[in-house]
Amino acid sequence: MYVRKELKVKPGVYVPVPESAFPDDPHTRLVKVLVEDSSQGRFQFDETYPYIDESFSYRWRAAVHGIVRRCLHFYDRFSQGLKIRGKENLKGCGKAFGKGAMIVCNHVFHHDASIAYSAICSDKEIRVPMFAKHFNNPKDYFFIRYIGGIPIAETRAGLVKFNEALDYYHSKGDWFLVFPEAVRWDYNTSIRPFRKGAFNLAYKYDIPIVPCVITYRKRTGFYRLFGPAEKPLLTLNICKPLFPDRGVRRHEEVDRLRNATHAAMVDAAGIIQNPWPAKPDFEN
Repeated sequence: MYVRKELKVKPGVYVPVPESAFPDDPHTRLVKVLVEDSSQGRFQFDETYPYIDESFSYRWRAAVHGIVRRCLHFYDRFSQGLKIRGKENLKGCGKAFGKGAMIVCNHVFHHDASIAYSAICSDKEIRVPMFAKHFNNPKDYFFIRYIGGIPIAETRAGLVKFNEALDYYHSKGDWFLVFPEAVRWDYNTSIRPFRKGAFNLAYKYDIPIVPCVITYRKRTGFYRLFGPAEKPLLTLNICKPLFPDRGVRRHEEVDRLRNATHAAMVDAAGIIQNPWPAKPDFEN
């Protein structure tokens, strides 16, 4: 079991929701799954799911989503006071990003995937492995599928197709975005333990990791017109890329990448003492 430490932050760091308001298990799923049984939804998450979809219908809807995403990013600038910091950390990395990259972010906002995508690599195709059952949610279906979401398969045969799709999209130079905390805790300040999937992929494909972390500011002044005071303003902080060393054994390098990414995000969040370790108590 986890030994949860007290959250301590640097002076001036805004904590919108006390750490005590969140569960003691960092893997607790707080976002309700509207369709629990896949048989009741439009998709089965096995080998029949279209993990690779290059149809005209998909491409057209993805293009529409791109317009929606850009409008949403513009809206977030006003409604969430969205600021982007650290883009200078990506300068001079164009050649390193030639085979794609892996964006890693904390999972603390409804459309944080869109925020990270628009801020870091809006001119690239992006693929986002996601919890499968949300794809049968009629409310969020369009948003998560056409941002480039790929449901994590629920069967062994489906996992084969899922991995083939990741290989295919990597071969095209697409980027990946992964939330290694796996579950969304809205406006949580701490950085929870990381699943190893993102770091396995970065090692496998020999692509850099771009850590980024969403932090918060008090909602004041003009921004009070767009939301209540308890809903904070957002800042996306982009850290320096981390590069896998393929000369090191996979297990060791995956652990190093996970620890280094977690540490970078803890520091960027202004945390002095984080409640959680980088590695979970158990691996899936």
